[in-house]
Amino acid sequence: MTEVNLGIPRVPGAHQVTDKPRPDNPALIDTFGRVATDLRVSLTDKCNLRCTYCMPAEGLEWMPGEQVLSDDELIRLMTIAVRDLGITDIRLTGGEPLLRPRLEELVARIAALRPRPRLSMTTNGIGFAKRAKAFAEAGLDRINVSLDSIDPETFEHITRRDRLRHVLDALAAAREAGLDPVKINAVLLRGVNEHEAPSLLRFALEHGYHLRFIEQMPLDAQHGWDRRQMITADEILELLGTEFTLTPSPAERGGAPAERWLVDGGPHEVGVIPSVSRPFCAACERTRLTADGAIRSCLFSTDETDLRLLLRGGASDEDIANTWRATMWGKLAGHEINEAGFAQPIRPMSAIGG
Repeated sequence: MTEVNLGIPRVPGAHQVTDKPRPDNPALIDTFGRVATDLRVSLTDKCNLRCTYCMPAEGLEWMPGEQVLSDDELIRLMTIAVRDLGITDIRLTGGEPLLRPRLEELVARIAALRPRPRLSMTTNGIGFAKRAKAFAEAGLDRINVSLDSIDPETFEHITRRDRLRHVLDALAAAREAGLDPVKINAVLLRGVNEHEAPSLLRFALEHGYHLRFIEQMPLDAQHGWDRRQMITADEILELLGTEFTLTPSPAERGGAPAERWLVDGGPHEVGVIPSVSRPFCAACERTRLTADGAIRSCLFSTDETDLRLLLRGGASDEDIANTWRATMWGKLAGHEINEAGFAQPIRPMSAIGG
């Protein structure tokens, strides 16, 4: 087992220092006028795949169980988020969220919150097919499934697991259960699967799935990300253009991370998320909660705020809400990936949540 320290120094209330006074507003606003309404909740840092761009083959040293928030603690924080902080969307992430015990019960409790948030989940899909109907009945609205290849050998090369059939079954089951739109997230790796861009889109169109390509980001546990090896958004569009005609979608993008393109005149679309080459930080609407109770104002934050300490120390809902507000008020203008002083977060994606 490779030992990778997933923690970073955390101070309750740690965030960017600003002299600008925060207005008397209950929402999760920041000094640049952005308002966070989308909460990404990591349920676990564990994963049952070993994707080459995410973690080493032998896995990572997972969080000790006592550090992971309980269901009751998660529900309390999500209650504060939707009731007091203006959160309208909650996405469950990991690691792999399906590894969380009794997840259907947790989904039902989240769906019962008022006001009722829109509820989605990002998953690798393994084991989801037999649970899709139960999740739909519990209140899950839709899912995003990670799928980088539809070629069995390439899929196994990337994930180090022979599980492609399970992922394809998950997609079909989600569609059958009415978890629409069913979205696919794909990362292209140079020299590995970039040639599959057109076939992935063809597959998505044939089955009615919504495909989004995501630029590979510097969030791997090995800290081996190399900008020169990243397939850029422009390259993705060029690859798709060998078989399809793409035109910009007239739909408003809003705070969505994906640039949307009509395929062969529409109505079908494909999305490209240019996190590195064309950052969309100015329209970011997200706040993040890690499995061990840390609030992060950005996926690439180098500091975070420990809400678990407040939860287990007897803090009131008002204290927690105000701490959350203060964290988001200090959010930076952007992730600074393209700046000379950029530092990759110590926590990898699996410990932050997508």
